Amino acid sequence: MTVTSLTITPLLQDELTSKIHMAIQRIEEHEPSEGYYLAFSGGKDSIVIYDLAKKAGVKFDPHFSRTTVDPPEILKFIKENFPEIDWEKPKKSMFQVILSNSTLPTRSHRICCRALKEIGGKGRTVITGIRWEESANRRKRQIFHESKNKKGKWFLNPIIDWTTQDVWDYIRRNNLKYCSLYDEGKERIGCILCPFHSLKDKLDDIQRYPKFVRVYKLTIKKLYNQMKERGRLPKKWTSPEAMWEWWIYGKVQDHSTRQEEIS
Repeated sequence: MTVTSLTITPLLQDELTSKIHMAIQRIEEHEPSEGYYLAFSGGKDSIVIYDLAKKAGVKFDPHFSRTTVDPPEILKFIKENFPEIDWEKPKKSMFQVILSNSTLPTRSHRICCRALKEIGGKGRTVITGIRWEESANRRKRQIFHESKNKKGKWFLNPIIDWTTQDVWDYIRRNNLKYCSLYDEGKERIGCILCPFHSLKDKLDDIQRYPKFVRVYKLTIKKLYNQMKERGRLPKKWTSPEAMWEWWIYGKVQDHSTRQEEIS
């Protein structure tokens, strides 16, 4: 079943209308004199906050932070449908970030987000599409709060209490365009092989983006050698292949199921 085949019940419409009014009120209430910095990823949540900011009539400038491992489909979608978006280029690629930090990105060690996704908005009030439903860590977020890492940078999360169903209902009600990856089964769109993706999505990425996978594997081989030279290599990582398997599967697979040697 595709996203567009779903329907909205009258009850959901009433509940959604209330949430829309509340989100717009939040955006209006916290509007800074210089306008908002709107963090736009091209995903479903950012599409909604972009549309809500327009409906609120506030001043804002939208920005997309490239990570160098963004799905080509999302880049094409933004270029074709949101030409007004400012593209922020990172100082390092994802692969350079991995090597300079001497570690792989994980759910608990988000080196990639800090270096690539959260670089903009210094001294600004940033609108995000973060929602409580997405993760335990995000359930700790407030509607409006100051950054823990960058003093003077504030975050407004106007749809923080929305469900995924609310987001899709809003998109359908307003006939908003969205990336085709969602209709191909993706529940979440982010960096290729993002640690927050499900195993199913990671395996799909491996099949879908072989060129990116090749560079990831070469980077892991460099990281393995780097850690080995410094005496910081865990015993479970007996080879670059084992390191790759741990990163993808969360554990080193049986030798019989191991993929081909990284060259």
